[in-house]
Amino acid sequence: MPRAVRLAAAAAVAGAGAIAYGGLIERNAFTVRRFTAPVLEPGTPPLRVLHISDLHLMPNQRRKRAWLRSLAELAPDLVVNTGDTLAHPRALPTALRALEPLFAFPGAFVPGNNDYYGPKLKNPVRYFAHRRVRVRGARMPWPALAAALREAGWTDLTDRRVTLLVRSGRASASGGASVGVSEAQPARGDAVRVALAGTDDPHLHRARYELIAGRGEPAAAVRIGVTHSPEPAILGGFAADWYDLVLAGHTHGGQVRVPFGPAVVTNCGIDVWRARGLHRWDDRMWFHVCAGAGTSPYAPVRIACRPEAALLTLVPR
Repeated sequence: MPRAVRLAAAAAVAGAGAIAYGGLIERNAFTVRRFTAPVLEPGTPPLRVLHISDLHLMPNQRRKRAWLRSLAELAPDLVVNTGDTLAHPRALPTALRALEPLFAFPGAFVPGNNDYYGPKLKNPVRYFAHRRVRVRGARMPWPALAAALREAGWTDLTDRRVTLLVRSGRASASGGASVGVSEAQPARGDAVRVALAGTDDPHLHRARYELIAGRGEPAAAVRIGVTHSPEPAILGGFAADWYDLVLAGHTHGGQVRVPFGPAVVTNCGIDVWRARGLHRWDDRMWFHVCAGAGTSPYAPVRIACRPEAALLTLVPR
């Protein structure tokens, strides 16, 4: 057998093995990534924020649903969902069942593009070009999901600014990635004033930042922006308005990454090195991109990018 043929055959076998691993094992290897972010006003007790995103729930996804329900054991002070909760028009009961234990905690949410339109089979090459033309699938029951989340007590941040009093007191020392700031035990039950502002989905060009523009509430202990896709224009708007932290999703962390390296593609305007995790935007604002817990049903593979939720411990600057 010629050498070129042997090399091609070996590459095909390796590729098939990687796809099998990514589709059968890694996409179900759910994890919690931990970060410490120095974004609070001095003297504020730490807050623990559970950031979930891109769940892409389908009916009867029992393993993912059970893992999402188990996140309540983290006892966060605040839960933020940055969209793409659904991946099927009939997944609403699955989503509410999965999130039910988290409704015990204060929460806030914004929609993602797949909350409006379901995923659709398309040419995978399109994913490597961040184009303005979108391929839209079936309409999703976003109004019903949003209404159910509001009824459960979570705050809808779609092009809105609100201020919440959040009780700290559940934080404890934790491992994982950090930015070099040590955690401290807060006084149990302290109330922290949290200013939140969110946008509609930037990926579908529905975000209207002008509706929330203006400096974040000065009296708040922290100002948090929430959006689905981490587009630089949106991040820059929050930074100009003196927000301390922005939470986003959409990228799936790249979904396929170079091992120990960056994402291959981000499907938005952010660069491949910041497709997931906690990053500085400027000398004041941080932003966190959650790689999410799901995938499109038409691309059910993750490689070097496990499905995740993130637990961010916010501490004083």
